[in-house]
Amino acid sequence: MKNSRRPLFLLHQTLQLSLCIRAGSFLLESAKPRFVCRTVCGYPLSIFFIVVNEFCERFSYYGMRAVLVLYFRYFLRFDDDLATSIYHTFVALCYLTPILGAVVADSWLGKFKTIIYLSIVYAIGQVVMAVSAIHDITDTDRDGTPDNLTLHIVLSMVGLLLIALGTGGIKPCVAAFGGDQFQDHQAKQRSTFFSVFYLCINGGSLLSTIITPILRGQECGIHSQQKCYPLAFGVPAALMVVALVVFIIGSGMYHKTEPQGNIMLDVCKCIGFAIKNRFRHRSSSYPKRTHWMDWAEEKYEKLLIAQIKMVLKVLFLYIPLPMFWTLFDQKGSRWTLQATTMDGNFVRTLSFLTVNPILILTLVPIMDSVVYPLIKKCGLNFTPLKRMTVGMFLAAMAFVAAALVQIQIDVSMYNTSTLCGSLFLDYFLSKGQAANTSNSLRPQCPNVGGGKYIPIIINSINIMSIKSIYIFSDPLLQTEDVMAKPEQGANAIRFPKHLLLLISRATFTITNGANTCEYSREFGFGSSYTLLIPSHFAWGPTCSESISGIEDIQPNSFHMGWQIPQYFLITCGEVVFSVTGLEFSYSQAPSNMKAVLQAGWLFTVAIGNFIVLIVAEIAQIEEQWAEFVLFASLLVAVCVIFSIMAYFYTYMDPAEIEAQFRDKGGKEESDKEELQIVLKKARFSKHLITYLEKRNLCHCLNKHEVDIFIMALI
Repeated sequence: MKNSRRPLFLLHQTLQLSLCIRAGSFLLESAKPRFVCRTVCGYPLSIFFIVVNEFCERFSYYGMRAVLVLYFRYFLRFDDDLATSIYHTFVALCYLTPILGAVVADSWLGKFKTIIYLSIVYAIGQVVMAVSAIHDITDTDRDGTPDNLTLHIVLSMVGLLLIALGTGGIKPCVAAFGGDQFQDHQAKQRSTFFSVFYLCINGGSLLSTIITPILRGQECGIHSQQKCYPLAFGVPAALMVVALVVFIIGSGMYHKTEPQGNIMLDVCKCIGFAIKNRFRHRSSSYPKRTHWMDWAEEKYEKLLIAQIKMVLKVLFLYIPLPMFWTLFDQKGSRWTLQATTMDGNFVRTLSFLTVNPILILTLVPIMDSVVYPLIKKCGLNFTPLKRMTVGMFLAAMAFVAAALVQIQIDVSMYNTSTLCGSLFLDYFLSKGQAANTSNSLRPQCPNVGGGKYIPIIINSINIMSIKSIYIFSDPLLQTEDVMAKPEQGANAIRFPKHLLLLISRATFTITNGANTCEYSREFGFGSSYTLLIPSHFAWGPTCSESISGIEDIQPNSFHMGWQIPQYFLITCGEVVFSVTGLEFSYSQAPSNMKAVLQAGWLFTVAIGNFIVLIVAEIAQIEEQWAEFVLFASLLVAVCVIFSIMAYFYTYMDPAEIEAQFRDKGGKEESDKEELQIVLKKARFSKHLITYLEKRNLCHCLNKHEVDIFIMALI
């Protein structure tokens, strides 16, 4: 009998050992900490490095972008349309590459390595941009103008491509990497971190758009002094290097999650399979399904399919949104060029870009704390989609305001009513043609001998140009004339043989070797003057009084302060549209697909910038105010379409929908597991009984002991 109980003893020992191993494994797993981090005031120390990194990176990006369109216009000598096109192409690329960065981080390198590698690319791009702006590289004749613009253009395009890859690639990684540093019980600290993170973005933007234009306004160079674009691009490059160094210093403190696979790829594969499966079963013999995504049920879980349906529902609403960004991003291109034709210190022109971040920092808390609660108290249901509709309308009104400003600017055009002492002849002739013209002019200028007709005869004009013919010189002096407003707010000051470009007040010294005469005058911005020295000019204390200053082109008379209303309207539109849109996207996105909708949101920004290029190219509108009106009209039309789409949209609770599918799926999984256990139990019972029968040991175990042993093995 003792020997017959031996198998029972062994079975019980095996059961106890199995249970002990499982319990030990569970305790070891439970005792393992998620990660260990040093904290300061309840916050992980590592996030301070991330916040500083973000501030420096945003300073670098917005600082470079603040002077980019002017670099194209006045250094590379692009015209307004080409400068605007390249600018918006660059911005579009910056919002396309986040998709690439998200895929690389989630499925290959992880967030930390992706940020490091792409930040290096980013910094190299900024350095290349700074080098491309050094005019002395190709200025062999030392006249202040690059002799080989092709080299500078190639360097700048390479630099911009690297910057677009870097800034876009790290955009979806930095904020998420910061969120990874918090443990589950630090939800409040995590929320505060994201608020500070957003503040750093706007803080970096604000400071850079103040400092960079001032740096550009300085003059620098080895052989000749020109606008200091190398310094304006060099400081952002240095800040990007600082951002990279700071981020690397905190490396040992970061919690680095391993790549878990990219949900975006899973979404794309599921959608592709649904489309392909639906195409295969397109025959009417197959029963229809409620939604076309249901055709993916043969391969993918119902929960994933339900999540994709929710995402597609929101993405459908995104279709009209790019038109808002089409208008919004023109504040860095068309509006900047508009400011250069207005009255004001041009060094401060780009400082108007700081109006946007200042207003954002002011209006966001006002909207959240005052405006929205007040609307709610009035009993109005101001839903997120209604807010976004209002934001689009405000952006359209901003462009109407910009059009009105442009109309006033256009009034200050070339004015021939004040011309005196010179006859302007406008020839629109092909090169090689000749023209014979005879005309006469009665001068009506003060201090200039007049009252008699002086015949002017011009023969054989062989070039297509506009000439000034000075009638008070002998022989007649023919010179090139200025027919457009001088660039960058300068003033064209012309003596009969010399043309100077000056800013603000200027003092001229006239001398014949023995005598001198000083003539001083305050000039407006963007004007053209002709200074005439009459034949009866006499040296002496009052010599300057006989010099006549004639205004050929009126100065910019419309002050750039009139741009404030359009900046205010576009910023109000951004706060109501963009901030609300991000909140709406987050609330309507499934728990594991927040990044998918974030990528979709950034994609609308890229498409918006491409629309600028397409509309400007197709429309071919010469009048700038008419182009502003066109964009405003397009956004109003899109606003109406979006309001109709929003009216039929039904708000969802993704968490509730996911819970329903998880409960249903959990019950199905539980049933499957129970069935598997029953099958395994039956199989093991059969084998165990057979084994015991062969050895005459069935009487040693009762049914309950057999069940316990089988469950332990299973």
